Amino acid sequence: MSLYGGLRTGVSGMNAQSNKLGTVAENIQSASTTGYKRASTEFSSLILSSGKGAYNSGAVTTTVRYSIGDQGPISYTTSASDLAVSGNGFFVVSDKTGTPFLTRAGNFVVDGPTGNLVNAAGFQLMGYSLANGDPNVALNSLNGLEPVNISSMAMQARPSTEGVLAGNLPDGADPVAAASRPPTGTVYTKKSSLVTYDNVGNEMKLDIYLTKASGTTWEVSVYDAASPASFPATPLSPATTLTFDGMGQLTGGVTSTTFNIPNGQSFTLDMAGMTHLAGDYQVTGISNGNKPTAVEGAEFGSDWTVFAVYGDGTRIAAYKVPLATVPSPDNLTPRAGNVYEASIESGGVQVGFPQEGGFGSISVGALEQSNVDIGTELTAMIEAQTGYTANKVFQTGSELLDVLMSLKR
Repeated sequence: MSLYGGLRTGVSGMNAQSNKLGTVAENIQSASTTGYKRASTEFSSLILSSGKGAYNSGAVTTTVRYSIGDQGPISYTTSASDLAVSGNGFFVVSDKTGTPFLTRAGNFVVDGPTGNLVNAAGFQLMGYSLANGDPNVALNSLNGLEPVNISSMAMQARPSTEGVLAGNLPDGADPVAAASRPPTGTVYTKKSSLVTYDNVGNEMKLDIYLTKASGTTWEVSVYDAASPASFPATPLSPATTLTFDGMGQLTGGVTSTTFNIPNGQSFTLDMAGMTHLAGDYQVTGISNGNKPTAVEGAEFGSDWTVFAVYGDGTRIAAYKVPLATVPSPDNLTPRAGNVYEASIESGGVQVGFPQEGGFGSISVGALEQSNVDIGTELTAMIEAQTGYTANKVFQTGSELLDVLMSLKR
């Protein structure tokens, strides 16, 4: 073995241990980073051919590997926009230039200036828009994905299309003569009102007149409360007759009335919950629809659909979040921000939805922690420090060279 060869071998060993200390330091500093995956330094020897009379010392090389496929522990949070993947798969995110990446860091919040859902590193969550119905997913491509943006959902008003009137009509009420009943007459037994909405969100109040026609029948007429001159001439719907049996329950098959709301939609008023019993007049009513409201936040459904939440509590499906994976996750290329890129070694990206086709599940209100174990890292640090110190062959070789040089003198 030449003295210079011994020096090179010693330097190789110290470099290898330095690389190991580098990955240990990175793991320890990122131990609290959401979705971080542990790095490790693997050693591989380089052997040189030697003759019988001399030995040529080789060297050691290092390869950094990432335990990207190892699951980290799941911790639960109080944020409805925190997401964690359990099992196979990554979130698809993009940077500000639109370049896609994969990540397990699901600590997403709504970015104020843009309205996009971004994680702590500033990467935007990608999803399929549901504006035109169910997405057309390419299984081996990220085409069609776009940033999940909640603020792009405009204000909206939902016109009323259905309502419910339920309660008790008093059996003891006096019948009203036919000529006096609405819509031609002005005499009625009871009146209730119901608020609905037209196509642009204007409030439309309905006046509902309930008139006892005989011992077991009642007539229901609906009017626009904003047009009092129309009563008793033109109701929104013809008089609807409700017939009750001897037990005070509806019979005869007629339980609803349908009419058009002015500047609105066809509206069906369901009255199947009405009864005709002794006692007081007790009627309640509800209807769908709402006045114009803006988006106030986002929620994730159990099927990984992103819902835009409006001020009135309405939830509208806006995006569907997919997962992506590669055949060899541990060979993905790490990039800054705790994200990964597909490489030749990792294989191409495959796209699907949670709990389908081998993909894992997504937990809402949870985060995947790093898979770093501090105890293991501290042990590895001691091993690397000891190995670095033990490479004293470099010092010994240097001393032997000094002896060799002194012989010349």
